[in-house]
Amino acid sequence: MSIIKRVFRKEDLSRYQNKDSNLERTLRVRDFLALGVGTIVSTAIFTLPGVVAADHTGPAVTLSFLVSAIVAALIAFVYAEMASVMPFAGSAYTWISILFGEFFGWIVGWALIAEYIIAVSFVASGFSANLRGLLDPFDISLPNALSNSLGTNGGIMDIIAAIVIIITALLLARGASETARVQNILVVLKILAIFLFLIVGLSVINLGNYIPFIPEYKETAAGAFGGWQGIYAGSSVIFIAYIGFDSIAANSGEAINPQKTMPRGILGSLLIAVGLFVAVSLVLVGMFDYSAYKDNAEPVGWALPMSGHGTVAVIVQAVSVIGMFTALIGMMLAGSRLLYSFGRDGILPAWIGKLNTKNQPNRSLVILTIVAVVIGSVFPFGFLAELISAGALVAFMFVTIGIYALRKREGKDLPEPAFKLPFYPVMPIFIFICVFAVFWGLSGQAKFYTLIWFIIGIVYYLFYAIKMNGQQK
Repeated sequence: MSIIKRVFRKEDLSRYQNKDSNLERTLRVRDFLALGVGTIVSTAIFTLPGVVAADHTGPAVTLSFLVSAIVAALIAFVYAEMASVMPFAGSAYTWISILFGEFFGWIVGWALIAEYIIAVSFVASGFSANLRGLLDPFDISLPNALSNSLGTNGGIMDIIAAIVIIITALLLARGASETARVQNILVVLKILAIFLFLIVGLSVINLGNYIPFIPEYKETAAGAFGGWQGIYAGSSVIFIAYIGFDSIAANSGEAINPQKTMPRGILGSLLIAVGLFVAVSLVLVGMFDYSAYKDNAEPVGWALPMSGHGTVAVIVQAVSVIGMFTALIGMMLAGSRLLYSFGRDGILPAWIGKLNTKNQPNRSLVILTIVAVVIGSVFPFGFLAELISAGALVAFMFVTIGIYALRKREGKDLPEPAFKLPFYPVMPIFIFICVFAVFWGLSGQAKFYTLIWFIIGIVYYLFYAIKMNGQQK
């Protein structure tokens, strides 16, 4: 087979049906709701409202959350239809391979693996910052060398971030069904902690902190601040908060009745998350002037004791720190399934796609854990945030265009979906434009590193394709 034919060869649906048949379908709607809410409502809800308010929006951070939520909801509609038709491990990577061919599937998968690896590292960094903030009042601390990423405040590596990634991997190695039970409990605890923060925070709100709600526009070292420009810049950073619904799709190979389970899990978890994000951001900027949250990786944990609620702060932060495991579980579960898909299809070494005696892809989990530990313990928190959004947004653009190819095959060689994107064929183009606009709002540094990542992925694929072509001859 020539390289050109390999690039454009569309994968056969039966290939994934056969290869994923050994994965155990044990996850129900409630499990996916917990997985989605646990992944979406993660480190971001306790960190990004304060950071984005100080850097870009002022009190209008809620508007940035709403703008990002609208775009995320539109993409979630696309994901819901895709996942109900093609419920296989690998989510967008597998879908695009079926619809457009191996090369395009690899590009999307390459974008997603960056998202998952960096997201795991990002959440672990947030976990570390919040845990250290929780322990500070008790005079328990680690030396700077083991508390911060390389080159930040004398740091060498964030040891807490590394440890929590390893602990999560050990839990995941026990299997999806056992992990789901732990996830469900932690999600309930996390939501209770959020409600406690909202109740206490409302009691100390100063309405003067909302004025002016949209500050005057200016350029700062962090980028655009104030005006619609600041809201736009903030929405691009905040978009990371909503990408967790992709982790649901990545695990569709383990869903019971995926045609109904996947749309309900994806859309339901996003709806719950949006309400929580908007409420937390609105209360947080009302408690203190937004400038107080500048360079603060734990604004919720800081705002409560500063307003005289130290005991509540300890409770909320303790539960929220524990609850951050839910995001790590979701991202590591999805990332390991994506790496498994690469090995399953032979684009990465085949041993990565092997299942153990309990039909679990634990080899891919080990690889993900090692890489995430290195990134999460070395790279700074703020740098990781935008890179996650960049990888996810590129994948989302591919999937949105893919809906046109999907509709042509539904009811023919592909099943009829249980859910369909409304307002077709206009809606996919509108969604693509929205996603591209959010991507363009990312910093130049994020876009540059994304370009480098894709160049590496393309070069790898060409070497792979040439090697495979030579073996077939």
